[in-house]
This record gives sequence, C-alpha cells and structure tokens, in this order.
Amino acid sequence: MEITTALTADVLVIGFGKGGKTAAHALAEAGRRVVLIERSENMYGGTCPNVGCVPTKMLVHYSGTKRLKDDAQEFFAHSIAGVRALTSAFRAGNFEALNGRDNAVVITGTARFVDPYTVAIGEGPDLVTVTAPTILVNTGSEPVIPPIPGLASSPHLVSSAELTRTRNLPERLVVLGGGYLGLEFAGIYRHFGTEVTVLEAAGRLLPREDEDIAGSVGEILSGDGIRVVTGAKVTEVRDDGAVSTVVYEKDGRTHTVEASALLPATGRRPVTDGLRLDAAGVRTAENGAIVVDEFLRSSQPHIYALGDVNGGEQFTYISLDDARIVLDQLLGEGKRSTGDRRAVPHTLFITPPLATVGLTESQARAQGLNIKVSREKVADIVAMPRAYTVEETRGVMKFVVDSDTDLVLGAALLSIDAQEIVNTVALAIRHGITATQLRDSIYTHPSSTEALNEVFDKLIR
Repeated sequence: MEITTALTADVLVIGFGKGGKTAAHALAEAGRRVVLIERSENMYGGTCPNVGCVPTKMLVHYSGTKRLKDDAQEFFAHSIAGVRALTSAFRAGNFEALNGRDNAVVITGTARFVDPYTVAIGEGPDLVTVTAPTILVNTGSEPVIPPIPGLASSPHLVSSAELTRTRNLPERLVVLGGGYLGLEFAGIYRHFGTEVTVLEAAGRLLPREDEDIAGSVGEILSGDGIRVVTGAKVTEVRDDGAVSTVVYEKDGRTHTVEASALLPATGRRPVTDGLRLDAAGVRTAENGAIVVDEFLRSSQPHIYALGDVNGGEQFTYISLDDARIVLDQLLGEGKRSTGDRRAVPHTLFITPPLATVGLTESQARAQGLNIKVSREKVADIVAMPRAYTVEETRGVMKFVVDSDTDLVLGAALLSIDAQEIVNTVALAIRHGITATQLRDSIYTHPSSTEALNEVFDKLIR
C-alpha cells in the first residue's frame, strides 16, 4: 500500500505491540486494508522483542553463563552486543512481515486523533492523515518515575529499556521496588557482578504471594548476594559526582546507599498522552488508560484498545489474547471476551524462576474452601532429577488442592523450568483435570514436569 498525504484503510492500528501486530496480520490475511502507525523505528514489534521480555530473558541466560575467570565488564558488553543483534533482527523481521504485504503499510510517526475516524501524523508538508472505520489502539505503557526529590534529575537515573542497551556494567545498582521488573533486573545484574540493593516500600517482598513463598524468594536473592531492604521509604536522591546517594527511612531511622545506576521499578502507566483521545470522544481513566468493555471496545464502539493501554494486566500474552478477542469481534462470532480468562499464569524470571497460577493458600482459606496443601523443597523431590542434572536444586513447589473435588486450585513453583511447568498446571485448572490425574500422567524423563507425579502422590495419599 503506497503512502500518500491522505490514506483510507479498512483498519487502522496505532502501536506495533503484540496485540496490534497480531490483529494487523490476521486482518491483512483476511483481505482488509491495514495501516499500522508506530512512533519509533526502534519499537517495531513492541516492547517485548525490543526492550522487554526478549532482551531481559536473554540477559538472564547470559548472566547465568558467566565464569569466574571472565572479566565482568567485557562479558557484559559482549552479552549486550548479543542482545542488540537479536532484537535488531526481530525488529527488522516484524517490519518486513507486515509492511511487505500488498494491502498493509507501516508508517513511522506519532499519531493523534483529529476526529473519531481520522488520525494525523506529522506536521506541515509532512502531514499524513489516515481515515478508517475501525481503529485499534495498542500504544502500550511506560515506566512511572516516583516523585522522590532529586530522582528525576539524577544523571544516574536509568530505565529498564536503557539497561537492556547500555554496554557499561554499573558497579552499584539500586532498584526502587521489589516487584517483577525490579527483582528480574536485580538478579540479572547481580549475576553479571554488580553490587545490587533492592529497596521495597512494603513490609515484605511479593505481598500477593503466600509468606512462605515470598520468604523462599528472599532467601534465594540474599543467597545470591542481593541486598533486599523491605519497609524502606525512599525520601531523597542526592547526586555526588560518580554516584548518587539514596536516602531512605526504615523503622524510624534514616539510612543511605550509594548507586552508580538507579532503576525505578515502581510501576508503569498507559501511553495515551498526545493521542488526543478527547478529539475522538474516547473516555479514559484517571491513570490515562482507555476505558473498555469486556470486548475491548472503548466509549466509541469502533475504537478498540489492546494491551497495556487498556489498563489490564501488563503481560505480552494478555495483549495476544486481547487480539484474539478483537479479531473475534471483527472476523468471528463476537462471543469471546475478557470474562473467558481463567487461571492465567505469571512468571517472575529470577534464578530459579517463580511461576504462579490460580489461588494462593491464603486466598483459598479466606474463601473458606476445604483444601489440602503440598509444599516440597525441590532438593527433596526424588522424581525430579533434572534439577540435579542442571545443578539448580534451590526452590520449592507448592500446590493447593480442593479436598472435596480433588481439583487443583493454585500453584506456586519456585524451581528450574517453573515457567514451563506452570502452563501444564494452568491447563489442568482451566479444564478440570484433577490432582489424581496429574499424578498418574506420563511425563518425559528426566524432566521437571515429572515432579508432579511425586508431589501429588504425597498430597493424595
């Protein structure tokens, strides 16, 4: 499709993230004329392959292969070069796969709504307008910098995106926030050789998880040499040449820690500034998220919002499922909705990873359910030799089972391959597979999944 000053399309997609590109490909395949607008040539494909999931998990892998004899700075620079090469290839592939179609075009620039059916890109002689009867907004989210005096102006302030691109390994990294993002980067940089401190305002890590699981995570992080301070309220950042001094309060006392790099990991907000959603009559929430119904339709029914921008869970696979819902509206029966989602798994990619799904023990007991709970240290699970073959026996597996129905209600897996095992457990929860059936299933050997044979056998007996 040729770019002219005034384009018309069947579908306009704003943002090249997972949801937007998935929908764009499917709609183009169905014969629709598609225009996709992405504001940065460095973000073709979205956050995940460029500055999110792919580079961070690649860095997790690289950091775990560092040997004692390796020079930390050289090894890190080599690892970042590998990350850049892969993300560059993915970025080019994403662009060509869509822009190479006869009925699709990618425009690089910042979009703003002119009216409910039209957006403009550029100014003056470079102005391009696109009009379409169906519009998908997939502009993602961006990090929030907390209003701590001195933080925003600090020369040592870094974003998660910058940390996946810089070739300089910081000597001291201070992470503000002990959530998924913060703990992943803490683990990555500690394994590369950086001195890492995590300052978490809450009284403990991972408050949504059971205390025993959060405690086990804390023990592993501390065992790796990461300093974790909970109940820490950061009050100020002072700059002093090569380092920043982070001032925080804990238990009524004032403490300080020095940082050559300072990463805020206290949340992300939807990217809607500059979109001029008011011109389109699209309603937004207080945090800027586009308000949608269960079919992801905004207050303008022909405008859909996919991924982080709609205020839902901020995961690539949720954005993918958003695309499925929207495609069912545009090409299917229009029945699929966010209400269909059950047992959505999550993984925190520390080493070993923590993967969770369903109810925690605390949640199940709060609901008054009659439950059985299994908690086994990975090192004690005889039927899981893979943990020994890869020399990673740290962690614990915890399952919550309904005593009356034998159905699995939830799991917390802090173990090697947890990110894979949890998908089997999630599938079991969604389709009513019992703990007994999981126990009696046949799994490959040696694998981590076969731990289910032993863990559920002890629980059921």
